[in-house]
Amino acid sequence: MIASRPLVAGVGISHPERVIFADLGVTKLDVARYYDAVAAWMLPHVAGRPLTLFRCGRAVDPTAEKGGCEVMRHGKVWGPKQIRRVEIRELRKTGEYLVADNRAALIGLAQMGVLELHTWNSRAETPYAHDRLVVDLDPGPRVSWAQVVEAARLVRDVLGELGLRSWPKTTGGRGVHVVVPIAPTETDVCVAFSRVVADAVVDRRPGEFTTKTANKTGRERQILIDVLRNNRANTSVAGYSLRARRGAPVSVPLTWAGLTTRLDPARFTIRTVPKRVLEVADPWADYWSTRQRLPDWVSG
Repeated sequence: MIASRPLVAGVGISHPERVIFADLGVTKLDVARYYDAVAAWMLPHVAGRPLTLFRCGRAVDPTAEKGGCEVMRHGKVWGPKQIRRVEIRELRKTGEYLVADNRAALIGLAQMGVLELHTWNSRAETPYAHDRLVVDLDPGPRVSWAQVVEAARLVRDVLGELGLRSWPKTTGGRGVHVVVPIAPTETDVCVAFSRVVADAVVDRRPGEFTTKTANKTGRERQILIDVLRNNRANTSVAGYSLRARRGAPVSVPLTWAGLTTRLDPARFTIRTVPKRVLEVADPWADYWSTRQRLPDWVSG
């Protein structure tokens, strides 16, 4: 080990003392060690999937949009040597994307200042055949956590009526993602089906939900059901990813039994999650072996 570059999973960490979360005194080295600690649990959520990354070369600014971080979609000449590069045909050009397939790749991203990892709903080899759906519940500022939990359960029940199992995870904020594993399906079909689910939820509680706008102004007491996470090349934050926000929160997968009104999602942080993954079983253990298809009637 070089004194100025401590090794984490064989990757040298430059400027290890650089403070990233000033409110906690968390350094760049702490971030690398966090991703090393959760790698075994996180890799099933990210391996093989194109990434969008939040790169934070300095301390997170909680008052700035996206924490003051740079959002990076394409690899170009940037990227650690541990990462895999893939070319994906876009609407007007071909873009190079980064894929993290192993522990060293996660640590390599941390070495380059990456805090947040957001993943496509598809694999790099079949970028427009989605193998999951994400229903994103984004609460307005006057919506309680208990209401968010109730909303997630309602989405689960609607999906269940359509013959589909789902799994929840926190977003690292006040929202919840309800995630559905599916056989690879065309993007347009996924978006169409997501809209059916969202409309069914809104119809049951029209005053509590909306699908119309991401702007929180005017929907302070409503929960946005965001179906556009399922659109072409759109992403959602990966399970066990840090968020560039005050307190160093983490997006954490849960069981439905674990998603309760008593849960405080803010308790999942860079300090607490490494201990959690050592003490509890994988809450998504059944997710990885679940095989299910969207109903035959859905079409783009």
